[in-house]
Amino acid sequence: MTEHNISLTNAEWNVMECLWAASPQSGRETVDYLKKHVGWNRSTTLTMLRRMTEKGLVRCVEEDGIKAYYPYCKREDAVRKETEDFINRVYKGSISQLMSAVTKKQALTDEEISELYSILKKAEEAKK
Repeated sequence: MTEHNISLTNAEWNVMECLWAASPQSGRETVDYLKKHVGWNRSTTLTMLRRMTEKGLVRCVEEDGIKAYYPYCKREDAVRKETEDFINRVYKGSISQLMSAVTKKQALTDEEISELYSILKKAEEAKK
């Protein structure tokens, strides 16, 4: 699955977080995790796994009657795509508008400010 095809609903994020935490996972392990963390029942979890397998978000391998589930994409790729979509939708692609909104709402620590300067310096150097 390419990064451009990654588009997860909130429910799908729950399943993917489970699979990113440890893979492969059996259906039972996934059911137990999502019951504990989200409150889903067995039927909901198995339905989500089936649908996500059909969509190509999750890979299912069956051995000896036990299904093992794997994520088809890396968490970093899904986060990057989600962030790009959010910035484009809400801030019309403007990272500076995003940062302005973030810094007006809450004060940044010295460590966060230093980290942002470091990120901007790396971006500037990469541009050269």
